[in-house]
Amino acid sequence: MKIVSSDLIKRSIQKDVKEKYPEIEFVFCRNIEEAEPELKDAEVLLTYGNDITDSHIEQAYNLKWIMVMSAGIERMPFEKIAEKQILLTNSSGIHAIPMAEYTIANMLNVYRKVPVLLKNQENRVWDRVRMQEISGKTIAVIGAGAIGKEIARLSKAFRMTTLGYNRSGRQAENFDEMFCGDQLKDLLPRADFVVSVLPGTKATENLFGKEQFKAMKKEAVFINIGRGSTVCENALIEALHNGEIAHAVLDVFKKEPLDDNSPLWSMENVTITPHVSGVSPAYQDRVFEIFEHNLSVYRSGNGNYINQVDLKKGY
Repeated sequence: MKIVSSDLIKRSIQKDVKEKYPEIEFVFCRNIEEAEPELKDAEVLLTYGNDITDSHIEQAYNLKWIMVMSAGIERMPFEKIAEKQILLTNSSGIHAIPMAEYTIANMLNVYRKVPVLLKNQENRVWDRVRMQEISGKTIAVIGAGAIGKEIARLSKAFRMTTLGYNRSGRQAENFDEMFCGDQLKDLLPRADFVVSVLPGTKATENLFGKEQFKAMKKEAVFINIGRGSTVCENALIEALHNGEIAHAVLDVFKKEPLDDNSPLWSMENVTITPHVSGVSPAYQDRVFEIFEHNLSVYRSGNGNYINQVDLKKGY
């Protein structure tokens, strides 16, 4: 068996898997260009999924399994992968800890006026600004999967009311109430914080538009750590400008990097971060925990894959 990685993997992980699986040929490349000559006889491909094309799938005559080392798979060539009946798995859920911490940090950042305090320090201004507590507030998590559940768990430590939204409406751990389908309109007006953890699919494209922002409280803080495609940016800008919502924390955008001329950069009620909510020194270690489990299932034919992607649904 030959396993090819088209992206840089930590040396410690490379050493570990080579020692654990001496019978497997591992080829670790720095990028897809370096990996291309290895694709023709690769049985398994490890990739972050941003640069894999139809051509690469066609070149990989022996490819049986693609392990995407991130949660986002919207750029993958689904039709070609389905045509060749290739197993596709991703790393959904490994971001739960850093993204939940990011969410809590930014809720506190907004309510405890951290940017104002830092600016005052820089200008040597002694001003005891008014602050709020997140304790007792209501958070709505749109996308109550692994990341959403961890956000809810941490929110409970602050005595927050937790509302969740998922496809089924099935109860999830650490959520006080669950919603689904057209119940989004009932959920949004109740929340002080609306956190989107949704993937980028056809069903979620521009899900947050003019109507949804109008439904939110004027004091609401909107946080997007899912995908930029889920938000109509013009509607968001209008809602922020008109005071329909109080603040937006944005880690993802339709186009990344965010255009220099975007009005979002200069809006005082916007916090912008460059798609870093999932960054963690433990990232690849968690990826390879999933990979090793799935490798065992792949080789033995016994058990269930973690995060097997439904190629028809795209997630």
